[in-house]
Amino acid sequence: MLPRRLPPSGSGSRGRHRPGGGHFPPCAALWRGCGRRYGGRGAGAPWRGCGRGRTGAVARWQEEGRVAVWLHVPIFQSRFVAAAASQGFAFHHAEQGSSTLTLWLGEGPSRLPGFATHQLGVAGAVLDESTGKVLVVQDRNRTINAWKFPGGLSNPGEDIGDTAVREVFEETGIKSEFKSILSIRQQHKHPGAFGKSDMYIICRLQPSSFSISFCQQECLRCEWMDLDELARTKHTTPITSNVAKLLLYGYREGFDKIDITMKEFPAIYIGMFYKLYHRELPESYRNIT
Repeated sequence: MLPRRLPPSGSGSRGRHRPGGGHFPPCAALWRGCGRRYGGRGAGAPWRGCGRGRTGAVARWQEEGRVAVWLHVPIFQSRFVAAAASQGFAFHHAEQGSSTLTLWLGEGPSRLPGFATHQLGVAGAVLDESTGKVLVVQDRNRTINAWKFPGGLSNPGEDIGDTAVREVFEETGIKSEFKSILSIRQQHKHPGAFGKSDMYIICRLQPSSFSISFCQQECLRCEWMDLDELARTKHTTPITSNVAKLLLYGYREGFDKIDITMKEFPAIYIGMFYKLYHRELPESYRNIT
């Protein structure tokens, strides 16, 4: 999960509004390391040599009202990183094919937001309402063989429900459909997240197939278990046990009591959409205009 970030663009606008309030300070961008034009509009000259023209470039950027510089360095041009660091640039983040450095030109400490603070894990509680059974797995290569819901990490650009459906299919061979979010867990300093925070979301899924063909590399066991049994067994993780009880309550009393459902809306950015998750509103409130 990424925080709201200052876009690496040199559009020259003096302060961009961001969702939730506040402004993005104007910034300059040097794409693909040194020797390339900077700025979203390609304005200005390249910063030659990554060291020799820095003073003039910085003065020009400051005159243009820019308060930050983003430097994108492809992995095969990593030799430029040391030169950039000597001019005050610092690492912001690195991905498979490139690293990104920043230089703060404004007054006071840098106001550039950091990179990723969380990773996002999603699991699917697949409930067969006709039998009251739920799909569970035991992970291979774990010291404790506890029952849990199948799941894994969300891919970049992947919606929560899509992650749950994909992970369930990859681990168990069961096809399913997203129905709702059941729970959200937040854990800090997670060992499996390189010390970052971890968000773990469990979704309610409805199966469209029932024949298990589980992944032998990831799973030790996989079966359809009676939901009441899962809610009572000691051979499970605490979060699985609690969500099983929540799911059992919804199964008996109505899923409207537990579901966090989703609706899609157009974003303020043209051509883009977002998904909003919340408890279902009564019809009298849904139709308020």
